[in-house]
Amino acid sequence: MHDIRWIRDNSDAFAERLMARGIPQADVDETLRHLLKTDEARRGVISELQLLQERRNAASKEVGKAKAARDESRAAGLIEEVASLKAGLASGEEKQRALDIALEAALAEIPNLPGMDVPVGADEHDNVEFSRCGEQPSLGFTPRQHFDLGEGAGGMDFETASRLSGARFVVLKGGIARLERALGQFMLDLHTEEHGYVEVQPPLLVRDEVMFGTAQLPKFRDDQFRAGSLAEGGSEAGDVIQDGRWLIPTAEVPLTNLVRESILSEEELPLRFTALTPCFRAEAGAAGRDTRGLIRQHQFNKVELVSITTPEQSSDEHARMLSAAEDVLKALELHYRVMTLCTGDMGFSSQKTWDIEVWLPGQGTFREISSCSVCGDFQARRMNARYRPAGDKGTRFVHTLNGSGVAVGRALVAVLENYQNEDGSITVPAVLRPYMRGVERIEPAA
Repeated sequence: MHDIRWIRDNSDAFAERLMARGIPQADVDETLRHLLKTDEARRGVISELQLLQERRNAASKEVGKAKAARDESRAAGLIEEVASLKAGLASGEEKQRALDIALEAALAEIPNLPGMDVPVGADEHDNVEFSRCGEQPSLGFTPRQHFDLGEGAGGMDFETASRLSGARFVVLKGGIARLERALGQFMLDLHTEEHGYVEVQPPLLVRDEVMFGTAQLPKFRDDQFRAGSLAEGGSEAGDVIQDGRWLIPTAEVPLTNLVRESILSEEELPLRFTALTPCFRAEAGAAGRDTRGLIRQHQFNKVELVSITTPEQSSDEHARMLSAAEDVLKALELHYRVMTLCTGDMGFSSQKTWDIEVWLPGQGTFREISSCSVCGDFQARRMNARYRPAGDKGTRFVHTLNGSGVAVGRALVAVLENYQNEDGSITVPAVLRPYMRGVERIEPAA
């Protein structure tokens, strides 16, 4: 969410940074006109209400003076004026509420402004490589893709999952299921023991206002899953859902909202949280993409990292978060690169994003496995999350950051493809063997 006062005072800069995201100038101009017009009307109503309230207060005092002077005629006229002013105030307050709602709705649809150091570009082809780690492995044979390896080991069943739940689901079994669990546990231990994150087990179902706080709502409603019960008497799709909750698309949602509607002390910051949770995404905009395998599932596990900081801390925290996510891949001895996303490829809430892309021999390409973003005060304004600077009576909005530390399913893909052997077996990375009861190799099914 943006500060309308800042937009009012910096309209040219606001428009320029929105256009840097690839939004056409005509759309930006129309958005800005609508915002400023609504804001002007709202401020006009507020000014009118202040004048009405001042006159009402004065008239109320005059009523008492008129009655004390036994001037009943003047008192009656003043009482009638006070009643009229009261009705005018009620009407004006209703107009203000409507304009408040309209302004908030308009602001809620506008993405965060990219930082000045973010490369300007249209899409993923304009992203810039920031760093690279390791060398592309040479396996010495034609590598298989992860789904062939998983099915070959008898541990990845897409057909049964489709009968249970439809497309973009999987049943993991045996050594593959244990390897996936080992990855998640290893990541949690690394981030809590080495990087100082506090482990959290958050709810997987959240309210509308929580999804709004991290900006999944309202713009990305179609990408989410909602759980609830049909209205009384309802029986068909489209009936009103009562008492609905949203399945979290990422633990970023509940972890970031841990500080919603609160005022923290500066001494508490930064706060660092991590969680391993299932995540649920409708993938409404991904029709036809990655339809086979684990890359794009409706349900998947992910270790999330969230930081809450002061504005002065957020840039350094962003680099620290990236390093924490990189440590997962370094420990797994995987080849990867870090990309700075361009303005046209960043997420809605982000000011700046680094993606970690891991090398997948089976696909012969890099694929995203982690995304680390600094959001500034964009989410904090939506959540009303603030802190009180030391020695200051006033408050400021916190800065929020989130990152994958990392996506467990995609890490499983990377391990299967990078640690595969010519016979279809998978060597277990050394760092995971303590979580696998010493198992060093997952053999193909007989």
